[in-house]
Amino acid sequence: MVMAQTSKEQQQSKLNIKRHRRQIQYFTEDLGNGITLDMVAIPGGTFVMGSPETEEGHRDSESPQHQVTVKSFFMGKYPVTQAQWQAVAALPQVNRELKPNPSYFKKEDRPVDTVSWSDAVEFCERLSQHTKRPYRLPSEAQWEYACRAGTTTPFHFGETITTEFANYNGTDDQHGGWKGSYGNGPSGIYRRETTPVGSFGVGNDFGLYDMHGNVWEWCADHWHDNYEGAPTDGTAWLDEPDSNNENDNKYRVWRGGSCYTLPKNCRSGSRGVFNPGLRDLVGNIGFRVVCAQEWTQ
Repeated sequence: MVMAQTSKEQQQSKLNIKRHRRQIQYFTEDLGNGITLDMVAIPGGTFVMGSPETEEGHRDSESPQHQVTVKSFFMGKYPVTQAQWQAVAALPQVNRELKPNPSYFKKEDRPVDTVSWSDAVEFCERLSQHTKRPYRLPSEAQWEYACRAGTTTPFHFGETITTEFANYNGTDDQHGGWKGSYGNGPSGIYRRETTPVGSFGVGNDFGLYDMHGNVWEWCADHWHDNYEGAPTDGTAWLDEPDSNNENDNKYRVWRGGSCYTLPKNCRSGSRGVFNPGLRDLVGNIGFRVVCAQEWTQ
């Protein structure tokens, strides 16, 4: 006898969820008081960055698609949590003060939110000073390479996405202004708040979680309107190579979408931009960190 599929089973079938199958390598930083930071090994490789013009939600800023070769590195398994933020914010200041608990949606296992790019850079500098390893924000190429984890589909899940597996605005506007579904996927719910990191239990093939939705994630790069002239070696695209400091007010890139955004803005190739010194988007912006592989030996 053939049993009828449940709604959840039907959605999983439609999504064709790609769960990681390889053995994940990682190391753990001890931040004190029982707080740790898991860093996942991302193997080097070559991928096509950007999205095709035929992809739903595609913007000109995601063109032209171009081949990028990325060296191996380590990346945070999750966005930085509020517990991790509080531990590092208590470390000695390097260049600027950090609020000990800046998040709007407060809970230790949720991602830190409402932080500026400059705040995120200070976090990396304090963490580096504490661990003697060079932590920083990912380049935009590193972020997309890590998010895709070998996929070429709009999401690392596959062709579509649902709110069962990610935190974003999955509802349709009753007046037809927007839709909360993507492709052939279903509409869903709108939580209007962040969720604990890793709570959906669906990582990509590299073993990273929450790459789609929950909070936007800052990248190191300056914003450029498209990829004409972009680096092909995975490094951050900076207009002035030595200008990566807190006084640099040029707009910076963020990736991944948030709990407030529509699914089209959570795609692997989707890009966003904001002023590096502002925290105006309440509950919206977080980050994760990277570390060069050779410094972890």
